[in-house]
Parts: sequence; structure tokens; C-alpha cells
Amino acid sequence: MWVLALSTLVNRMGTMAVFFLALYLVGGRGWTEAQAATAFAVYGLGALAASPFSGWFSDRFGHRLTLALSLGLSAALLMAIPSVHSRAFLLPVIALWSAATQAYYPASMALITDLVPGEKRKQAFVLHRLASNLGISVGPALGGFIAHASYDALFWIDGLTTFLGLGVLLAFVPSPPPEPAPALPSLPGWKDRRLLWLLAAILPATAVFTQIHGALPLWVVQGLGRGTQVFGLLFTLNTGLILLLEVAVNHRLAHWSHGHQLALGAGLITLGFASLAWMRPLPLLVVATVVWSLGEMVFLPASTDAVASLAPPDRRGQYLGLYSLVWTVALTVGPWLGLVAYGWGGPWAVWGGSGALGLVSVALAFRKS
Repeated sequence: MWVLALSTLVNRMGTMAVFFLALYLVGGRGWTEAQAATAFAVYGLGALAASPFSGWFSDRFGHRLTLALSLGLSAALLMAIPSVHSRAFLLPVIALWSAATQAYYPASMALITDLVPGEKRKQAFVLHRLASNLGISVGPALGGFIAHASYDALFWIDGLTTFLGLGVLLAFVPSPPPEPAPALPSLPGWKDRRLLWLLAAILPATAVFTQIHGALPLWVVQGLGRGTQVFGLLFTLNTGLILLLEVAVNHRLAHWSHGHQLALGAGLITLGFASLAWMRPLPLLVVATVVWSLGEMVFLPASTDAVASLAPPDRRGQYLGLYSLVWTVALTVGPWLGLVAYGWGGPWAVWGGSGALGLVSVALAFRKS
């Protein structure tokens, strides 16, 4: 598990290209903003298509193999992008790159579920998130310096670090022994009412959380006039809190049921974002960030572990693929909804709507518990 976390850390430290894709297409390729928006729409469609497919594929052919294919294909496509000059060819490459990247998540979560006993699984998911967040805290900052020198080098280095993560995986993470087949075939995930209820409880709070990409930067920078520096520092605070506290917080809550953990996490996320309608002075913005960051620390590992615990051994990839699909839908729709609400009714509409939406997750999670 520690070696798998190391592979994730190496890979995420090199995750740079997606953060600079818009700048690369507009500034480096001379595309218009509308053409760049089309590329991001294609990227989103690739991710949406990959989540359920990669889960099915990993159950059929192996979670470790799927993870290796995801890393290898992502690395190859990243290094190929600077050489694809035609827009008509680059858009499909971006879609495939997105699909290959998205396939990583359900396969990695399923592999962790294979490797780690149930009573230690949530801590394993926390460790995986810790490695991912630590890598992400380095990658974009490093990418900014590389992009200043060369956009092409950004994609090449991202691809090389992805290949390096693949090498660590292949060299040191063994394939877990196959588990005995169930006496009776298990239900597909989309027919399991327990899973559907759980995903219904996860989706609203997840859509609220995705306002970090939607209404939150607009509100902090333009609505409050705080500037991009303050918004960046709020993200630094969020990452620092996760690195310092997430392991301890989840250890303290280890004896709680999944439903109670989800309700607490969703409640803190909801409170943190809904309170932004009032939290306008900078110290109160910091307080709101601390609150939703604590919610993130509780909600994300608990939701992953809850889905993994429901999954039959022969359908772990499929169940976690459906969970990944919920996140992809939230990331696709949530920021758009937040920006529409902000444009229509201002801060009270977006943060009030976030509060109402988040309470749906709290109620569903309590009912599950």
C-alpha cells in the first residue's frame, strides 16, 4: 500500500498539463477561447465515458492491469500531444487522454480494496489521498515554471513522470491473489438499491464541493475584491490542513458508521459553503475554508470506503466506477450550476442553493445510517 501511494505521489507530482491546457491551447496554439472550451467539453466527455467502462474492464481483466494501462496510455498520449498539429486530430487525442486518466481512479480504488483488509481500508484510502494531495501541491507550481520556458516540455515531463509512476507500480506492487468466485452471481451495481441510495447521498454534497472550481473563485476575486492571491492562499490553507489533519481526523472517526461519517462530512461542507454569504471579512473567509476543508477530510474517504465495502469482490471495479462517474458528473455539472446561480441571483442564490443542496446529502446519509 505504501508503494502504491509512492506511485501515486510520483504520478501526481508530475500532473501539470491539465492545469495549463487552456493557456496552452490559446497562448501556445493560437486557438480561440471558444475552441479551447470545445476541447474542455471533449475532455469532460472522455472522462464521463471512461468511469463505468474502466470499472467493468478492471473487474474482467484485473485491477492492477487496468491501472498499468491507464498510466501507460496517459503517458504516451501526453508526450504525443505537442506533435499533433491538426485540431481535428488533437480533439480525439484529448478525449482519449481524459479517458485514460479517468480510468486510473476506479482501478486504483479497487486495487486498494483488494490489497487491504476491511478494517484498515479507510486509512488506506486516506493514505492514497494524502499522496495525491501532496503531489498536486507540487505539480502545478512546478508546471508554472516549466510552462514559462516551454509548453511542449510541460507535456513531455508530465508524460515522463507518469511513466515513472507506472514503473514503480510494475516493479513493486504485486497482483493480489484472486478471490474465490461467489456461489451465485452478484447484482450489477446499477441494480443494487443500497449502492444507488449511497450514490444519491453522495452526489449533492459533491456538487456543492465542486464550487471550488465554479462560483468560489469568482466570489472571492470579483465579488469580494480579494484578488487572486487570496484565493490561491485559501487553496494553500486547504491543502495544508489536509496534509496535517486528515489522517488524525479519520483515525478518530474510525468507529463511526459510514452513514454518520457521510452526514458529518456533508454537513461541514454545506456549512462551509453556505456560510460564505455572510463570511465576507478575510478572517471569516479563512474560518469558512477550515470548515469545508474538515468536511472534505471526512466526506471523501468515508464515501470511497462506503462504496468499496458494499462492492462484491467480483464487481469492485464496477461499483467504484459508478462512484467515479458520480464525481465526474458533479465536476461537469456542479461548477456550471454554481456559475448560473451566481449570475442569476448573486451570492445569496449560489450559497443559499448550496446550503439547500448539501442538506439533501445530510438527510440521505442519516437515513442510510
